[in-house]
Amino acid sequence: MSSEAGAAPVPHGTPVWTIGVPCAALALIAVEHTLLAGGLPAALLAVAAGLLFATVFAAVHHAETVAHRVGEPLGSILLAVAVTVIEVSLIVSMLLGAPAGESAIARDTVFAAIMITLNGIVGLCLLSGGVRYHESGFQARAATSALAVLGTVAVLALILPNFTLAVAGPVYATPQLLFVAVVALALYALFLYVQTVSHRGDFLDAATPVPAGAPPSRRVFLAGLAMLPVALLAVVLLAEMLAHPVESAVARAGLPDALVGVAIALIVLMPEGTAALKAARANRVQTSLNLALGSALASICLTIPTVAVLSIVLGQTLVLGLAAEHIVLLVLSLFVATLTLATGRTTVLHGGIHLVIFAAFVTLAAIP
Repeated sequence: MSSEAGAAPVPHGTPVWTIGVPCAALALIAVEHTLLAGGLPAALLAVAAGLLFATVFAAVHHAETVAHRVGEPLGSILLAVAVTVIEVSLIVSMLLGAPAGESAIARDTVFAAIMITLNGIVGLCLLSGGVRYHESGFQARAATSALAVLGTVAVLALILPNFTLAVAGPVYATPQLLFVAVVALALYALFLYVQTVSHRGDFLDAATPVPAGAPPSRRVFLAGLAMLPVALLAVVLLAEMLAHPVESAVARAGLPDALVGVAIALIVLMPEGTAALKAARANRVQTSLNLALGSALASICLTIPTVAVLSIVLGQTLVLGLAAEHIVLLVLSLFVATLTLATGRTTVLHGGIHLVIFAAFVTLAAIP
């Protein structure tokens, strides 16, 4: 994604489809809101789903164009924060539309995002890099720094609420919730300072095996910078449009409500996962890890404070504590990720282990 990290060349021109697809998506959304008050028919829902996937790839293209110009690790941070804005927007829209009472959608989505990034995306990247290059190298200090922050905030936000006494149940009292929100933001800000200022070199790929080519021109960069928020907005609105049909399908199938959170996380993490996998296939595992771990950090460190404040304002009870089987999966994921990333070298075995944990998460989400 960046010239410093050995990114694959970004075309010196903006492909027409990367502009046309988001605009078509916004046009469909406008038609749905103005002419189809009863919702989209089945045929148009299929079109909306196809546009969603195409818009995700358009967003990835524009993010890579911008990142190629600004360099690493700022490019990875840009995409991680952009993806998290999508996630937060979807969760907030669902919270605003939910009846008063308890809400677990934020917990389910954040937990799903962590499992998808820490096991699904990381597993695919390590497996892909291992198959193609036999062994992949990266800077262990960067990965372990991200894991330390992720583990701390995840335990405080998703495990500790089960064991506090101020309020019964897997929830925090308001002062406790505000404390966790402030701590999450503070740790994320400190991590960004380390990543971009004090130890920036730790987050750059050690080798540049793939020629980066010249950065995109100023015109192409500005076009990407302008179209990135448009594409992300289209993803948000399309995902929101499809959220109710997904909820209905989950309910009709008799599946757990937690699968809605998994579906949201899968949708919003597609740009990140696609970019991370492309970087891994170019032997830029450090950039892949920056994307995956950065996305998990942004997800929990930005989503929890946002929904915490919103839940207090709306008078909703924010359920954060995970069920016992999910606690086991989260602890196992953090433990295995520490073993995997502490050495700075990985093989296909490490990728396979993470994918097995991800498969276990998906299985338990569908069959608790």
